[in-house]
Amino acid sequence: MLGYVTLGTNDLQRAAAFYDKICAEFGVGRMMDFDTFIAWGKPGGGAGIGLTQPFDGKPATVGNGVMAAFQAENPAQVDKVYALAIELGAKDEGPAGPRGDSGFYAGYFRDPDGNKLNVFCM
Repeated sequence: MLGYVTLGTNDLQRAAAFYDKICAEFGVGRMMDFDTFIAWGKPGGGAGIGLTQPFDGKPATVGNGVMAAFQAENPAQVDKVYALAIELGAKDEGPAGPRGDSGFYAGYFRDPDGNKLNVFCM
């Protein structure tokens, strides 16, 4: 399925500090680190996430309707990661909690560049 998701940033170091802490909650660190691109994950360990300054040199923008989701082990981890994201300056897009009656539990937020993210378990 997916190997990784890349999000754009206009301030790679600021965004990297945010993702270093979020990804640490999932037990992963940086697996690639270049001047314009950083990726977090484990080789062979499922989908990872990357940040990049746009190759075309234009400002990074947020995709309308685009969202990346972090899979948590349980609701307690969803709560922890959601709270950490907000503490790190993320904008709330829907507090952690159950969604419907399907067993889906999620919290939604936007990173410092405005990219929409979710942390969930099911």
